[in-house]
Amino acid sequence: MSFGAFNPQRQHSMMSDINVTPMVDVMLVLLVIFIITAPMFTHAVKLDLPQAQAAVAQQDPDTITIAIDADGVLYWEQDKVSAAELDTRMTQAAVGTTQPELQLRVDKNTRYDAVAQVMAAAQSHGLTRLGFVTDPKKENTNGKR
Repeated sequence: MSFGAFNPQRQHSMMSDINVTPMVDVMLVLLVIFIITAPMFTHAVKLDLPQAQAAVAQQDPDTITIAIDADGVLYWEQDKVSAAELDTRMTQAAVGTTQPELQLRVDKNTRYDAVAQVMAAAQSHGLTRLGFVTDPKKENTNGKR
């Protein structure tokens, strides 16, 4: 593609500069799209976990995380579920060849009644591998806990 020059004596020569304006326009549009969509990829359940001192456990591939927030709302992995859906999913998990480990992530302000109901439902389905997830204790600046 040839563009005209400002010098009238060089009318028949080709322009050797690359026009980067369209590329910059496309890159800016893509940047705006990524800035808008990036927060949608970081979906997480906001919990205020209790703190305890324990070694970090390795997570098995047969691990199911059940979270209960401060209002008693249940989450199976990242999906919000009702008590009936939780019962159905526990039934499906119990029929597998290997028994999965249930990891309970419970907000420290959750009523014990909600935790006890989930534990009873797991036991009634034969799921006996149960663990509680906590945040590690943070040390103070003076070294005391």
